[in-house]
Amino acid sequence: MRFQQPQTLRSISEITGAKMIGDENFPVLGTNEIHRVQNGEIVFVNHPKYYEKALNSAATIILIDKVVDCPPGKALLVSDDPFRDFNKINTHFRRIFNFTKELHDLEVGEGTQIHPSAVIGNEVRIGKNCLIFPHVVIGDYTVIGDNVTIQSGTVLGGDAFYYRKLDGNFDRLISVGNVIIENNVEIGNNCTIDRGVTDSTIIGEGSVLDNQIQIGHDTVIGKKCLIASQVGIAGCCILEDEVTVWGQVGMASGVRIASGTVLLGKTGVNKDLKKGTYFGPLAEEFKEFLKKEIKLKNLK
Repeated sequence: MRFQQPQTLRSISEITGAKMIGDENFPVLGTNEIHRVQNGEIVFVNHPKYYEKALNSAATIILIDKVVDCPPGKALLVSDDPFRDFNKINTHFRRIFNFTKELHDLEVGEGTQIHPSAVIGNEVRIGKNCLIFPHVVIGDYTVIGDNVTIQSGTVLGGDAFYYRKLDGNFDRLISVGNVIIENNVEIGNNCTIDRGVTDSTIIGEGSVLDNQIQIGHDTVIGKKCLIASQVGIAGCCILEDEVTVWGQVGMASGVRIASGTVLLGKTGVNKDLKKGTYFGPLAEEFKEFLKKEIKLKNLK
């Protein structure tokens, strides 16, 4: 999430109460998760296992729970609870209303048809010649391109499934990102596409989604991807262009699928995949899977 106006290390420290390490005028441009963070943005880390990854990421401000050596050209914000303070920063600069207030500021392009039963949040942008079916829900800050079809019961912009265990309960990382649907996308019935935590969940131009698909926060689907029903894609995944995903595929968080890859039905993906055709509970090249099956049968 980029702030509307640049902030300083001091101004963020005053919001959170975190200790500054670095120039108080050090520029702060926004916040982001480790997977999507860019220069000028804050990333948070609250476990020693991930200190090095956060400190060496593209982030230039690290919200951390321990005083450590600050890398050159960066700044630290030392907090007793970075998770809490990351939420505090995000909600200070952007509020998600979740249909609690009728503020709207809705833009709709020429030729777009929206069924009266659709529910639309605030600051939503919908392009030209779109078709929004009954009972679609479109959350705050969603951006929809031209010639997009969204069928009944689909929800765009639900909260990310992102929690920590705190005092025996689950504490949510508050989602302040959005969903972007690019031009010429078709989305089937009863799909759920979660907003990014601090960035955008993106469905690329020309992609087609079947019914009952779940796409997690901050995932990026490339151009002209084809995704069949009952697929579940966790947060922060990247599907490059022209990937085909058949029914009931499950995908773990943070994986990357190369352009032109085909995932056959019920494949489980727990690692990055190069271009190819994959199958199995732990995705493997389909030809290799078949060879193994033949060997097993010959053992009988």
